[in-house]
Amino acid sequence: MNSHRINKPNSRINREQALSFTFDGKSYQGFAGDTLASALLANGVRMIGRSFKYGRPRGIVGHGAEEPNALIQLEKGAVTTPNVKATQVELYEGLNAFSTTGWPSLNFDVKSVMGRAARFMPAGFYYKTFMAPPKMWPLYEDVIRRAAGFGSAPVDPDPEYYDHLHHHPDVLVVGGGACGIWSALIAARAGLRVMLVDEQAEMGGWLLSDGDAIIDSYPTHTWLRSCIAELDQMSNVTRLPRTTAFALHDANLVQAVELIQDHLSLNARNAELPRQRLHKIRANQVILATGALERPLVFGNNDLPGVMTASAGQTYLNRYSVRAGKKVLVMTSNDWAYGAACDLAQAGAEVTLADTRVNGALPARSKAAQQAGVTILNGHGIAHAVGGRAVMGAHLIKLDPVMNQAIGSGAEVACDLLLSSGGLSPNVHLFCHNGSRPSWSEEKLAFVAPEQGRKGISCVGSVVGEFSLQDAIAQTTQVVTALCSSLGKTVSVAQPKVEGSKMPVNAAPARRIFRVPDGKREGHGKKAFVDYQNDVAASDIELAVRENYRSIEHVKRYTGLGFGTDQGKLSNVNGFAIAADALGKSIAEVGTTTYRPAYTPVAFGALAGAMVGDTFDPSRYSAIHEAHVKRDAKFEVVGQWMRPWYFPKGSEDLHAAVNRECLAARNGVGMMDASTLGKIDIRGPDAREFLNRVYSNAWSQLAPGKCRYGLMLDENGMVMDDGVTACLDDQHFMMTTTTGGAARVMSWLERWLQTEWPDLKVYLTSVTDHWSTSAVVGPKSRAVLEKLCTDIDLSADAFKFMDCRIGTVAGVPARVFRISFSGELAYEVNVDASYGHYMWEALMKAGEEFEITPYGTETMHVLRAEKGFIIVGQDTDGSVSPIDLGMAWAVSMKKSFAFLGKRSLARTDTARTDRKQLVGLMTEDPNVVLTEGAQIVESAQVGPMEHMIGRVTSSYHSAFLGRSIAMALVEGGSAKDGQVLYCWDGGKITKAKIVSPVFIDPEGKRQHV
Repeated sequence: MNSHRINKPNSRINREQALSFTFDGKSYQGFAGDTLASALLANGVRMIGRSFKYGRPRGIVGHGAEEPNALIQLEKGAVTTPNVKATQVELYEGLNAFSTTGWPSLNFDVKSVMGRAARFMPAGFYYKTFMAPPKMWPLYEDVIRRAAGFGSAPVDPDPEYYDHLHHHPDVLVVGGGACGIWSALIAARAGLRVMLVDEQAEMGGWLLSDGDAIIDSYPTHTWLRSCIAELDQMSNVTRLPRTTAFALHDANLVQAVELIQDHLSLNARNAELPRQRLHKIRANQVILATGALERPLVFGNNDLPGVMTASAGQTYLNRYSVRAGKKVLVMTSNDWAYGAACDLAQAGAEVTLADTRVNGALPARSKAAQQAGVTILNGHGIAHAVGGRAVMGAHLIKLDPVMNQAIGSGAEVACDLLLSSGGLSPNVHLFCHNGSRPSWSEEKLAFVAPEQGRKGISCVGSVVGEFSLQDAIAQTTQVVTALCSSLGKTVSVAQPKVEGSKMPVNAAPARRIFRVPDGKREGHGKKAFVDYQNDVAASDIELAVRENYRSIEHVKRYTGLGFGTDQGKLSNVNGFAIAADALGKSIAEVGTTTYRPAYTPVAFGALAGAMVGDTFDPSRYSAIHEAHVKRDAKFEVVGQWMRPWYFPKGSEDLHAAVNRECLAARNGVGMMDASTLGKIDIRGPDAREFLNRVYSNAWSQLAPGKCRYGLMLDENGMVMDDGVTACLDDQHFMMTTTTGGAARVMSWLERWLQTEWPDLKVYLTSVTDHWSTSAVVGPKSRAVLEKLCTDIDLSADAFKFMDCRIGTVAGVPARVFRISFSGELAYEVNVDASYGHYMWEALMKAGEEFEITPYGTETMHVLRAEKGFIIVGQDTDGSVSPIDLGMAWAVSMKKSFAFLGKRSLARTDTARTDRKQLVGLMTEDPNVVLTEGAQIVESAQVGPMEHMIGRVTSSYHSAFLGRSIAMALVEGGSAKDGQVLYCWDGGKITKAKIVSPVFIDPEGKRQHV
């Protein structure tokens, strides 16, 4: 238990609070302040997973968000979370973690057997191997999908909840290291409203791992406590630990997720608090103090468990009191790794340091390392590591002083921990999220961000290449005080004095080396991995270049470099450098790939927040809904509205109920809730002109008190919506749209008003929810309404078809439209939504003596199909013009201003006579109802090459006609009246004859009575 735990001053764990946890079912113990990664290492657990492609044993490489290997499944059941990085999981009592790779187990993985044939599985092998034969594609897909991926997504509903919070600070500081804390202090002292966010539980950044520095005569930890205490006492400062800024968008919108309860035991979480919170921060100024990550060097077998970055070994030692090995081999190209070597040696480890530089570090640093007990081998690198499920040693190689070439063999060094340092890579991800690019610094051997990026963004510290603590603090002071001045704030601060840091100003030049040579041609030695998570080796990158991938973006996609949850944090710069060497270009010429949000994985729950269930896809209810429930209506969802589908009586099924409802509407009186139709209030002196432009027919002469049906076309001249618009006065119109198209139409109209026709004085208001509509339909509808109307003359001469009147119905102010979607005498009674339920019940009571029958959407569909009326989206599909629908009468080509889609109607393709056109169909057997979507062909013998000339769009049984009817789109259908065609639904062929789509009352007498 905790075999690698030592006593270390100023570590961040609490030895007074022991915590029990399990990994893959085995019990272990750690302490409060541990991460899962540090606790596993303390217990001697090295192998935590298998590699994605080859099934190779993998261990912990990093100590934070850069970790590529330690992806674990946290907990089980509804609260399980896949692919969490063990380095970012705070240990809590009772934590259960599971490896996400390895089948049938972590110790024996079938893929590891395949991995022995790695030479036959280079980058892109799947493109070549799985191309033929096509009949094997289903098998290939199944096998690849089973082999791919890591953890498993939860299948049960999440019992916890998440929320969102919006902020508008003057200054947002991202990063809680020394530069971030100092930036926040300067801005806060200037009186600005400041937010400071950092992904870790405890702010301090690298100072928590390397605490030897003295700042303003105080030890690091004392200085940190003092600064944080001052920030917490300021009312103008919001400090958010455990908060990762994962995306930076335009206009300084930063998204950050706060882990509010993830660090608590499951039984200790407060059900009244969210598990996580998404902060949407729109800051006037953003300061990026995101620091830098240490990148490893690339060498053979560098993926063995026990191989880490030098900074990781130092962090686990100093921050978590975990000495991850007793015999340590450190390889470095720079001075920074000397601190890790010294600390481990002083902690009792036997340390050998292979410095790739012939002259090594500065003499003072080399001397300090030797005094600590470190054995230094200058001019040496690691050819390859040795081991199976853990590193056991390494073969060294002697390096040419100038060229990155092997000039001889070195010693074989036994070790149980191998650390490497290839330099520091500034954390530029956020800076690049909306298109900016870092620049390559040959001096720093890193891609760095500029001090002043886009407008409103400043960068400080290591992210701009200021790697020494003293230089970073100085640069931060200069940038942030200048920023305050630009905002009209003056602040006088003394720059902190830094002494004793292991990252001082003076350092010997780093060696420009990324891939350590092993004396063999690339691909002929041990696998040297660049991207651990995607099993991308140096040989894969060189292969991509040999196969003529010249762009680094193409190399990325061919190899998988930088994919996955780490987004290339450890691998990208090494990959760019190896590609540059292979291409014979400089790293600056090769450039970087595109960095995309999220910086680290973010739970879907956090992104959704409260927008789940009914708040994600809300169910909308009309004001009459309870009246429908009372009458046992069955509902269907239409554009989020819960619309009555049909009203069964007794044991009636759908078909029996619809037949009864249809006959009631045709022979007596029926009533439908039409409240869900989209309604847009249009006002302004240019309202008529606006309607002329958005509708295909003319509106200039429509008088007040009149209604008109209109077709709305897109730019291609295809029907996108339809509806009736009423003229209430010369500058006031009420437009109706389809239920499902209301929001789309509203956005469409606003788009044209705001971007193309801003000179038009027109004002739009969506009023769908404001009005409740009861449609009274059938020969006896006038008689029903006459019982309730006191000031509207309903006679045929006074209130004609397509008229509208404003008056009183059942004592309530109402707008009554005489329009019909059934072909019958019909009225739509529109009242304020608060009177909707009352009006429905009043109409039902008035219609009792006429046996008024409520009907739903299914009956509405049958009634309109009998009359040949279309439903946009069912009888159209975005490729159907008004001419195709036989509705040329709804198109006015004489309007002075071209309506939307007019020009497209004149295109050669749009004017073809063999386009698919709307027709009616009658089956040979009147009892057979065609399948909607059935394909229409001209031959009864359907073969694989048969030409499909159309499809059935609507099909119903008509109780009124006593037979089936259908509508269809058929090539050249207008000229095929009477022709017999064949409808194939995948199972059977049905003969049907083309007829007019208007099955009843083609003269329109019934709706004009």
